[in-house]
Amino acid sequence: MATSAVRGSTFTWAGTDKQGNASKGEIEAVSSSMAKAQLRRQGIKPKSVKKKSKPLFGASGKKIKPMDICIFTRQLSTMMKAGVPLVQSFEIVADGLENPSMGELVHTIKNDVAAGTGLAVSLEKHPKYFDDLFCSLVASGETSGTLEVMLDRVATYKEKTEQLKAKIKKAMTYPIAVVVVALVVTGILLIKVVPQFAETFSSFGSDLPAFTLFVLGISNLAQEWWFIILIGIIGAIFLFKEVKQRSVPFSEFLDKMALKAPIVGDIVFNSVVARFSRTLATTFAAGVPLVEALDSTAGAAGNSVYSKAIKQIRDDVTTGTTLYNAIKSTGLFPNMLLQMVSIGEEAGALDEMLDKVANHYEEAVDNAVDSLSSLMEPIIMSILGVLVGGLMIAMYLPIFMLGSVV
Repeated sequence: MATSAVRGSTFTWAGTDKQGNASKGEIEAVSSSMAKAQLRRQGIKPKSVKKKSKPLFGASGKKIKPMDICIFTRQLSTMMKAGVPLVQSFEIVADGLENPSMGELVHTIKNDVAAGTGLAVSLEKHPKYFDDLFCSLVASGETSGTLEVMLDRVATYKEKTEQLKAKIKKAMTYPIAVVVVALVVTGILLIKVVPQFAETFSSFGSDLPAFTLFVLGISNLAQEWWFIILIGIIGAIFLFKEVKQRSVPFSEFLDKMALKAPIVGDIVFNSVVARFSRTLATTFAAGVPLVEALDSTAGAAGNSVYSKAIKQIRDDVTTGTTLYNAIKSTGLFPNMLLQMVSIGEEAGALDEMLDKVANHYEEAVDNAVDSLSSLMEPIIMSILGVLVGGLMIAMYLPIFMLGSVV
């Protein structure tokens, strides 16, 4: 474990394999001599080994997303279930990836595995993409000799998790996007359209309605300070993200508010229960001890309120309390989950019961998102009507009043 703390550099190499065929690729090592030694151990005769140059402006290629890891895991599982050796499976998967950055990551892991490093240890070198849960499940598969089965379970878990995240993003993105568009349209009207009306009103020679004067005042403010307002909004968003990441109390406060929020709170609650059930079912089915499984589940809860509750459940289970009683004592989980856990413990089929609970609450999230989308459409249209329609009324109100006087 001491050597894994030394972070090597990436080298590009070209040479010939055992059959004398030309080959090339990338390898991670501390120095070029170490890279050549690793290649020789793999049966490759290196001709040139050069340190890979870094791009001038940040990292090259596309960012590696969780869905890329999900696809990689599923493809690797499929290759191994088909009887393809692990190193060759990496090569096949890497050739089929569209994201160059993901391809480089796969090649790096392949070189480590080909050099004799275990797959779980190789994955642990990249914690940004493979979390503790992922690595522990793979390690369990390697130890028990069922790596292809474990990779299939990990792939299914990742797919279900990403689908759940996509549903929640769908629920949040649509209304936020429409509100942003409404604010942009309102800003354009205040800066570009309202001033044209103001020039026309200046020739009326009479007092303007209070509502029109109010809108003209906002328009003048927007014209004079629009850049400062824009910087302030961007700064506020950036500050919010930074404080959320760095301040634990603030992050916990937001998690509590998310659970209490109308409509959205139900979606968050169902998603947390689904994630808890899915993670615990996957780890427990993989043969991970219940205490360790709960520890991994706490890290994947996605909400600090439930993360603390799961850690409390873990501590209670450690002292000999049944899982049913430990979950019930928190008072945070639904009765359906409690009953299914009770049945699972009695029947010795806890993973199957938790899997059914996860399916139920994932479907509940899906239905809630669809209902929210249908509910938000008329609300958003009303907001747009008030903003844009209010501005138009304010601008045409003096013209209507002038017409009535004439």
